[in-house]
Amino acid sequence: MTDSPVFSKRHVRPDLSIDQQHALLTAATRLRRDFDDTFGMGSIERFLHSSYDQFASRAAIPNFLPLLAERFARQRLNALARVEGKVVDAKPTVLFLCTHNAGRSQMALGFFSHLAGGNAVAWSGGSEPADEINPAAIQAMAEVGIDITGEYPKPWTDEIVQAADAVITMGCGDACPIIPGKRYENWDLPDPAGQGVDAVRPIRDQIEQRVRRLLTDLGVTAPGPQH
Repeated sequence: MTDSPVFSKRHVRPDLSIDQQHALLTAATRLRRDFDDTFGMGSIERFLHSSYDQFASRAAIPNFLPLLAERFARQRLNALARVEGKVVDAKPTVLFLCTHNAGRSQMALGFFSHLAGGNAVAWSGGSEPADEINPAAIQAMAEVGIDITGEYPKPWTDEIVQAADAVITMGCGDACPIIPGKRYENWDLPDPAGQGVDAVRPIRDQIEQRVRRLLTDLGVTAPGPQH
């Protein structure tokens, strides 16, 4: 296939500005290039535009929407490829879930990604995603040398849950998805929402300990504590 974009008329968005439409077309072209051998253009467009709509109602800065949509669509397409057996890399995959995907699950994702060293895959999501990551969580993680400013609150989707080998829940209660056959753990941790960094540090440290135990259970060797 060629690299030239081929888009169906149903995905021309009259509700968006010309700049936003162009940004989405560019994002779709990149996704098509990366998933050309895995999914058809219709699926790629559908995931991109539904991802865009997930963020559109709560985005503080609309100019970032196409980028967020592309990143989330890429994660969802990678998850679907795993579910459908189109990606087989044997790396354990973990999904961290909390209510707002702004504090606990983001810190867990940060520790897991840092400590796994590319030997495992982790995602995160929330039942009621916030508009931004908790600044106190960002500061607490920065104190241990982990930058989570590149992440963003997002929902979970069916393919992401189905692709995970283990689902770790933290306070989302009955809203958390349950799929038979999955490994589930509930981490009973205080909610850092609205708390200052002094209150978040102990939560951060508990999360690190739990992530290290999880990695051990998954057979992934993590480096020793650095702080």
